[in-house]
Amino acid sequence: MKVLKVDHIGIAVKNLDETLKFYTEALGLELHGTETVEEQKVKVAFLPVGDTEVELLESTSPDGPIAKFIEKKGEGIQHVAFKVENIEEAIEYMKEKGFRMIDEKPRYGAGGAKIAFMHPKSSHGVLVELSERQ
Repeated sequence: MKVLKVDHIGIAVKNLDETLKFYTEALGLELHGTETVEEQKVKVAFLPVGDTEVELLESTSPDGPIAKFIEKKGEGIQHVAFKVENIEEAIEYMKEKGFRMIDEKPRYGAGGAKIAFMHPKSSHGVLVELSERQ
């Protein structure tokens, strides 16, 4: 498995429009669009920073994973995503090394990525996303 870069940092937020004001007005980042990922019950805003990205994540449902995260931990960093060359190989590599995967097969992620999450208990409390995108 080869990690190419930090692909993005996912930040759970209660109100996307309100939060965007901080990132665009205070930090001067440029919004490169939003996308709703029905499968994950989330609306995502993309804010590139150099060769990586900040993704703001707002739940579209009270029972979605982002809503549950905020309820338990409050707003903040929800996951760190690493871009890999081949998602299927990366998943198999992690499993062979004994790391627990939430996703044993890739699923659709925002921005057209194929993604898989590792269980935080296998990555010292950090929700790690493996991401492959063209």
